Amino acid sequence: MATAVRFHETGGPEVLRCETVEVGQPGPGQVRLRHEAVGLNFADTYFRSGLYPVPRPAGMGVEAAGIVEAVGDGVANVAVGDRVTYTGFINTLGAYSTERLIPAAPLIKLPAAIACETAAAMTMRGLTSAYLLRRIYAFAKGDTILLHAAAGGVGLIVSQWAKLLGLTVIGTVSSETKADIARAHGCDHVINYAHEDVAKRVRELTGGVGVNVVFDSVGKATFEASLDSLKRRGLMVCVGTASGPIPPFNPQLLAMKGSLYLTRPALADYIADPAEKAELAGELFDHVAAGRIKIEINQRYALQDAVQAHRDMEARKTTGSSVFVI
Repeated sequence: MATAVRFHETGGPEVLRCETVEVGQPGPGQVRLRHEAVGLNFADTYFRSGLYPVPRPAGMGVEAAGIVEAVGDGVANVAVGDRVTYTGFINTLGAYSTERLIPAAPLIKLPAAIACETAAAMTMRGLTSAYLLRRIYAFAKGDTILLHAAAGGVGLIVSQWAKLLGLTVIGTVSSETKADIARAHGCDHVINYAHEDVAKRVRELTGGVGVNVVFDSVGKATFEASLDSLKRRGLMVCVGTASGPIPPFNPQLLAMKGSLYLTRPALADYIADPAEKAELAGELFDHVAAGRIKIEINQRYALQDAVQAHRDMEARKTTGSSVFVI
């Protein structure tokens, strides 16, 4: 028997339940995986709240790392005893568990230098950072980015990776403690949006020009300031809606603010091709294994504390990455 966090109705953190479940044997194309650590991501709240609708009762979480304990017929990419990590969407939902069945296709073998706990803290965040910096825009040394939530899990990885590419990073945070964390991980400039005008400060820092790209995971609360921070023909990348969905707007607004570009990418479309996923994961793992990118695990929880973990995350009490330790 395994322990799993599930929800039977949508709502706040209180709908999460820790339950005992039977795992069974893997079917064709599946493996039975024993988790060592599970990733906690803001996107998990979208399933719980119903923003991402799924049949219920449902498991929670889409990212974890552990050991393959059994394989079903037709599985060739992993074997019993392999250390693996994964992230995804509907096909990996149910990660908040001690053990589970999962399709073998999303699994990524871990190099010896990377622990399961580190992998669970970085697979989604790291692959997201990888496609943002290596696929979304043809960055050149000296380009400038505006990075919202710079002290968060994705923010800390993007900041470090951006410095490896020679970019200037302007990060936004909500407190001075988070500002110190962002600076320590590569932000050249930090804006505390609790008492600073983000767009105005960006213009001051860029000599009135604006930034090449904005990475905005906040959404509703920062959308207008993000657009106003871009240079002419700059790119707005909407990567999340932590403050709520972006309200409908007339695309003419993009023309009025400098012929701006806007995209709302999803990780699933950048790891759908196995070869591309392997390339992005390989680059990420190489940086982490070599110490060029450090993964900060600043919160650790037990599965039984899932309700509190979600409350902490939604209250913006967390920094870096959070994991459930099994």
